[in-house]
Formats: sequence, C-alpha cells, structure tokens
Amino acid sequence: MSGNGLDATDDGGGHPTDPELAVGTDAFVDRGAGLEVAVVGAGAVGATAAYDLAREGAEVTLYEKGQVASGSSGRAAGVCYNAFADSLDAEIGSAAIERFRSLSSDDTFPFVECPYVWLAREGDERRAAHIQEGIDAMQSRGVVALEVDSNELAERFPHLRTDDVAVAGIAGAAGYTDPARYTACLAAAASGAGATVETNAPVEVRVDPPRVVPEGSGTEREFDAVLVAAGGHTKAVLEAAGLPIAMKPYRVQAMTATGTLPEPMCYDATDGFYARPHSDGLLAGNGTEEREIDPGDYEREANPGFAEKLCERVAHRFPEAELGEAEVTRAWAGVCTATPDGDPLVGERHDGLYVATGFQGHGFMRAPAIGARVADEILGGEGIDAFDPTRFSGTESFDIVEGMAIQDEPR
Repeated sequence: MSGNGLDATDDGGGHPTDPELAVGTDAFVDRGAGLEVAVVGAGAVGATAAYDLAREGAEVTLYEKGQVASGSSGRAAGVCYNAFADSLDAEIGSAAIERFRSLSSDDTFPFVECPYVWLAREGDERRAAHIQEGIDAMQSRGVVALEVDSNELAERFPHLRTDDVAVAGIAGAAGYTDPARYTACLAAAASGAGATVETNAPVEVRVDPPRVVPEGSGTEREFDAVLVAAGGHTKAVLEAAGLPIAMKPYRVQAMTATGTLPEPMCYDATDGFYARPHSDGLLAGNGTEEREIDPGDYEREANPGFAEKLCERVAHRFPEAELGEAEVTRAWAGVCTATPDGDPLVGERHDGLYVATGFQGHGFMRAPAIGARVADEILGGEGIDAFDPTRFSGTESFDIVEGMAIQDEPR
C-alpha cells in the first residue's frame, strides 16, 4: 500500500479501476460515527467530500446522475496553483496543492510540478498594474510569487516569447493533473472507506428534514445531511427543493493538440488564454461565453474554428513549440459557475442541506481543500464565512464575469 493513503490498480489504459482504491486503516477516525450523509454529484468536490466524510466514519451515499467525473470535472483543464491575492483563496489554493502532492502517485493519479506564469503585454497598463498589485498582496501573505520583467522571464524560460511582455508573475506552488483520474481515484477511495457510490442515479432533494428521492422510485430516504455538489446542475437541484441560489452556469472551451509545449504553464491575460503541457502535446483554453446556459442542454463540442485559432495564439507565446503543423486531438466545451461577488457558495444553505458550487472556473484546482472543508463543516466544524451561501437571497441579478480574467483590485 502506498504511503499517501490511496492505492489503485490499473486497467491497462492508465486509469484506476474503481473498487481497488482503499485508504490505510490508520486514516479512519470516528467523528462521523452514526451520521448518514448524502452527497449529490460525483465530480471532484463531491468525490473528495464523500471520501473525507467516509474516512471519518460517516455512512455516506454518493449519488451521480451519470458516471463519476462525467460532468464538469471530466472536462476541466487540470491547471493547479495557489497564486491568489486574497488571503483565503491563497490558503485554500495552497492546501489543495499540498493535498494533490500527497495523494498523487504512480498508482493513483499524476501531479506534475510545473511553474505557473501569468503575464500582461506591453500597452496593457490596466492588467499590468493589477498583476503587480496582486503579486505584492501575494508576497505579503506568504505566497511564493515573483514579479519579473521580459528579460528576467526570458532568462528563466527561454522557450517562451517575452519581447512583448510588460510584466509577469511566476508561482512556484503549481502543477497539473488529470482531473478525471483524480476524481475517479477519490470516488473509489470513498468506496474503499465504506461509502456507497451510486452511478446513473439522478435524484431530487427535499428539505425539512433533508432527504433524497431517487428518480422514478417515489421513495424518500432521510439523511442527517445532504451535500449538493452537482456543478452547474446545483442551481436546478436546489431550486426544485425551493432553495434559490445566486449562481449561473456558463460555457467555456478548451482543446488539446500535438506539438511540444515546454514549461511553464502560462496564462496570457491580455490575449485571454491559458496553456499547459499535456500528454498529447499541449492543452489550452479559456474560450469563455459570458451568458447563462442550461447545463443539461448545451453544445459540448467546441465552436467551429476555436481550436485552430487558439493554436495560433499559443504558437505566438511558445514559438518553439512546433505548433505550425499541430493537429488538434480534441476540442470541447464544459461548464463553469459564477456568483455575484466571484466567491463560491460553500456551506449550509438550509438546515442539514449543504452546497458547494460557484467556483468561477477554479473548482477543480481547489477541490481537495474545498471537499475537506465542507466535509468538516458537516461533521460539526466551522464553515468558511466568506463563502457562506446564505450571504445571498438567491434572487440577485448579476452579470457573468470570466473567472480567470485579471480585472479587479486584490481584496
């Protein structure tokens, strides 16, 4: 058994087989003994919370309307970093990075350490100023982040084009992983810790008391607590239970292509895209559409021409990445979730009914920490005050703003 507390076998294609993940016996404690919890949504946050609850002794049932990681988590980019100017965001980002590191192994899921660079181009004074202010805030809060100019950036990363860069930041606590594999590992680990994982099992949620109604069964099951972590579907699930929330799902796009993309991972704030190394060559994205969509009925393929145009933009930033003849291997769309203030909704929405949504495109990278924090709250610990879902009535009118964009002053 590996020292990280997770073990997995392999199906021959590099994917862990679900039942074979287990947790070490020394990981089990009994804070949750006698507590019955339903988790709705087997994405990264839901699977992590189910694992943390089960290993604390709670009786957990994890419900997923499709397959594990078949929603937003399976379509995530897998970029992970702690480069946030806000102290709480930085704390959660750092905790998530550390947990990715500790749980990853050859037998579970990969976590590849890789520097993260974000930059603004010459002439983009507004974003350049925000980058500089953000880095100052990060450094004051203990985040390892460096501000560099174009010459310093070129010296550190000679394969990166820097002649048009005004300012850049470099975060050392960063890396990338396979989101679907992480989620499958955590769901299987939850099963190994005693949780019941129900796939192809859409449910409705009810309150007073918290309960779940499997679709078509007509039979309710009461729980001590229900956590809804169903990504973009969370809004509809809660509204059907009479609980409006201030969240809007929106569509984003990404693609993979052949080529050779060296370090670092990079976010070009001026041109509005990110790119990272990938087993195919590269993964890039951020084709955001700032309008609300129906997460059950949206175009899952990328827009025509999206991938080819994005390859050209990546090639500008990585001129030696051999992208001139790059072949697009996949282009897709996924769902992110927005809130009025850009902070997620995490915690108790109603007596015994908890929610985790509204991550502005940063949900997967924070899942190891958010899953742990919401599980702790369900077990009687303190919630995250700034993310309290009751801070909104759920009837607010607000615009969707791209989560990765550098737009606001550090909080």
